[in-house]
Amino acid sequence: MPGPENNYYYRVPETKENLDWADLVTLDLSQYEEAEGKKALVEQLKKAVRTDGFFSVKNFNISQDEIDQQYVLAHEFYAMPLEEKLKFYDLGAIEKGEYTGYEPAGHRIVGNGIRDNIQRYHIPKFDGHHHAQHPSVFANHIATIEAFSRKCHTELIEKLLRLFAIFLELPEDRLVRDHRYDDRGEDQLFYLHYAARTPEENEKAGNHYGHGHTDLGTLTLLFPQPVAGLQVQNLEGQWKWVRPEDGKITVNAADSLTALSGGLIRSSIHRVCVPPSDQAHFDRLSLLYFARPCNHVVLNPIQDSPLLTRLGLLHNPFTDLGLELKTQDWVKVRQAQQNRRRLEGKLAADGTYSCLPSSLEILPGLQAKVYN
Repeated sequence: MPGPENNYYYRVPETKENLDWADLVTLDLSQYEEAEGKKALVEQLKKAVRTDGFFSVKNFNISQDEIDQQYVLAHEFYAMPLEEKLKFYDLGAIEKGEYTGYEPAGHRIVGNGIRDNIQRYHIPKFDGHHHAQHPSVFANHIATIEAFSRKCHTELIEKLLRLFAIFLELPEDRLVRDHRYDDRGEDQLFYLHYAARTPEENEKAGNHYGHGHTDLGTLTLLFPQPVAGLQVQNLEGQWKWVRPEDGKITVNAADSLTALSGGLIRSSIHRVCVPPSDQAHFDRLSLLYFARPCNHVVLNPIQDSPLLTRLGLLHNPFTDLGLELKTQDWVKVRQAQQNRRRLEGKLAADGTYSCLPSSLEILPGLQAKVYN
């Protein structure tokens, strides 16, 4: 496989702009095997998920070379001619909330009829239940991709789930059992390509690549890359830039974990903006791993958590509607809502976005939120 030196992406210099950076908690996983170190990590985690919902990890036992390999594959894929990539595009499946393969830029509407600038490629976890054809750039390295996907789960997701279980006063393996890699589920590796726009195009799009949102799963891993753009909204409603840092992976809590914790664990609100001026002419490539509960897991608050019982957090928006919503169903309806074209969406001059309530309906009585 070609090394990162063949990929222009790794020669993008870090921004020199003085941005309003978020002060994120960093978990040092080298402490994980020590009893006192694990306790300290749990305390740090409590602070992170009750404030920003974002934190970072270091010393996570995934090498930079392993991460680089994935970025090289993504770069090679996005360099392919569009007609070749479109062979792996299934519009009907995407509109039904199913995510595998390629999604071209322009499927989603940013506002005022302006199409997005984001290409996406999804590779589901290797649990034996997802059978997809991939382009040769991925298919020829599928063993490497599977090894990386499994390592994301075993070296990061499972360790973090054990820390969350301690936080919720549960047996350490309680959440891990609901997120077994080999059980049928909707975990995914996610490769994104944001094409640079002209300043005039960025202004028309509200200087955003993606509106404020929360992720639908349990945890999202965002691997390091040099182009700034990610922002997180804090409890005061302020948007802060998330600094790209080598040797760290950014993690955010997501909606399924919020549902399982009765709202105690905050689902992170975040967005992707146009990079700062000294990087805005570069395309932006992102590598993510989305962890979700297994498909059979019902997204009710965990009833055997002494902490949630003491706090009275035994309801969530799903149970309030009388639903016993399984992860498989939640993923499908949420992704279908996210992929509606929203042709009527409006962008104000300051980038504020609005759209019809019907575009935001996930289920009867349950709507997605717009975070401006």
